[in-house]
Amino acid sequence: MSDIPPKDDELAGTEQPFVQHLMELRDRLLYCIYGIGLAIAVLAVWPGPNGLIDFIAHPIKAHMPPDAKLIAVGVFTPFFVPLKVLMMVGVLAVLPWIMYQMWAFVAPGLYSHEKRFALPLIIFGSLLAYIGIAFVQFFVLDKMFAFIQGFTPDSVAATPDIASYVEAILSLYLAFGLAFQVPIVVMLLVRFGLVDIAKLKSFRGYFIVVAFIIAAVVGGTLLTGGYGTAFGGAIGACIMAMSAVGIGAARWNSDWRFVFLGVILLLAVIANRWIRTKAEGSRR
Repeated sequence: MSDIPPKDDELAGTEQPFVQHLMELRDRLLYCIYGIGLAIAVLAVWPGPNGLIDFIAHPIKAHMPPDAKLIAVGVFTPFFVPLKVLMMVGVLAVLPWIMYQMWAFVAPGLYSHEKRFALPLIIFGSLLAYIGIAFVQFFVLDKMFAFIQGFTPDSVAATPDIASYVEAILSLYLAFGLAFQVPIVVMLLVRFGLVDIAKLKSFRGYFIVVAFIIAAVVGGTLLTGGYGTAFGGAIGACIMAMSAVGIGAARWNSDWRFVFLGVILLLAVIANRWIRTKAEGSRR
């Protein structure tokens, strides 16, 4: 008798065999691959690998001598680096589609009140990831290379390798993109009753320590030397800022107004930074 599900359980009788779950997972993965392939094909035509390389290299080239160029040390670097950048941008371009496929895979096991969060999670999760990457591209890298070039002796020609540069910024994209997901995680924890706002505030001191430990490990893993230490601190500060946004947004999680206003504000700041960068580049 204990095996009979309650009558008010809307998921009763919806169980599927394990093989069926595997087939569904295969289909969702294929849909993700098709979306990424289509995005890569479009990006290969416009703006093309060269245009993408020029775009991501802008922060460092802005602090190099006018005629200086990035170098390719490896034999196969001129081929694999543009391909790597093309694949990375292709994945980012279809990030909402990938998140939707992830949700579609787990949706059959969710209740109706849980499914209501799908669209906000996909929209705001993607937006926050894009904002984190844009924050790296238009602010973090600019400040980093301005600081580094300030210590470069006049007798030393700074000619970075494009492969190491791309590897470093891809790591930063990943780290900050994940760090900007903290508000979503905090809101979900509060919404599903796993923790309340008062408890989050009382644990703030412990959370700061944990956040900076995670940031130090991530920074030291992704970037070597002093860069890892510096950016570990930056990632830790970013996690703390995003957790504060998440706690504030959890108060209004019924209609996501606070998150929406925060996203609009961050987009405005990033757009202003992008316009200033373009204006400075045109003057040069």
